[in-house]
Amino acid sequence: MAVDLDVVNLFVIAGGTLAIPILVFVASFFLWPSALIKVYYWYWRRTLGLQVRHAECGGYRFCYSYRGKPGTRPSLLMLHDFSAHKDTWLTVLKYLPKHLHILCVDMPGHEGTTRTNAEDYSIQGQVRRIHQFVETIRLNRKPFHLVGTSMGGNVAGVYAACYPSDICYITLICPAGIRYPSETKFDNHLQDLEHSQYSLGNPLIPSTPEDMEDMLRLCSHVRFKIPQQILQGLVDVRLPHNDFYHEVFMEIVGENSRYALQEHLHLITAPLQVIWGTRDQVVDVSGAAVLAEALTGPCRVDVLENCGHSVVMERPRRTAKLIMEFIISQGTSGSTKKHS
Repeated sequence: MAVDLDVVNLFVIAGGTLAIPILVFVASFFLWPSALIKVYYWYWRRTLGLQVRHAECGGYRFCYSYRGKPGTRPSLLMLHDFSAHKDTWLTVLKYLPKHLHILCVDMPGHEGTTRTNAEDYSIQGQVRRIHQFVETIRLNRKPFHLVGTSMGGNVAGVYAACYPSDICYITLICPAGIRYPSETKFDNHLQDLEHSQYSLGNPLIPSTPEDMEDMLRLCSHVRFKIPQQILQGLVDVRLPHNDFYHEVFMEIVGENSRYALQEHLHLITAPLQVIWGTRDQVVDVSGAAVLAEALTGPCRVDVLENCGHSVVMERPRRTAKLIMEFIISQGTSGSTKKHS
């Protein structure tokens, strides 16, 4: 559910990129801001050494980006959040070692991955599809490290419970799918949506620049001053997919998916890391304690002060550092909790 764009870097990088003639940049900014956003992602993938590939299985196509080759350390598979895409992780990948084998896949129906039916968008349906992807590219020839944020965290946790032999470690970043002891601003929105039978606008599915600005305020504790053209570009990119996002949203808040992670916690055996922002207004940080208390295996909790739901956008360097610390620490046991 977190916003998937580092809007500050957008201007610094796109404006200063010599490969883009300045007139094209100016025209894109004022006339086709959505094109500028696509160029931004292309530029960063290229700069960070990522390649985009497709994997097909039984007529279903997965789109993913990757960097590096399998080595002595486990591969990392990264699952993005609701209504986002594989490029969500670019800001974090910037700070991860280049020798690591890292894969970022578009979740079912998102971006370049096939859209089929609603069954695939429930948490269990997404888990089955991600397992299909893993088997198609033979990622599970040896156990890998699974990382997921928000909706992707819900999927990652359930995946680890259902396919424990595939997983060596798990990192969940402000995951959905838990009964949180405390409510958030978004919980109040969700209650209003339910009472209106989902006739009200969904704050996570913006359709105007004003809606986009509201979503940024909801998902991020850091306040960015974003020009109207960029807000319009973000909306233009998302608008054709809003019906699909609504379909996915209805599945993941349905009774079979809303608490899927919590219902599978007792089956998770791999060492687990939780990263959460104290100012998360979408899923409350109190969920970190729920995870730590419910798990029987090792659990490390890293709580980021003055950080909202968009952890990978607000604190990418810190997120990458914490993931690497967790990987390196896997010779020790026990549960630790840190504030950053």
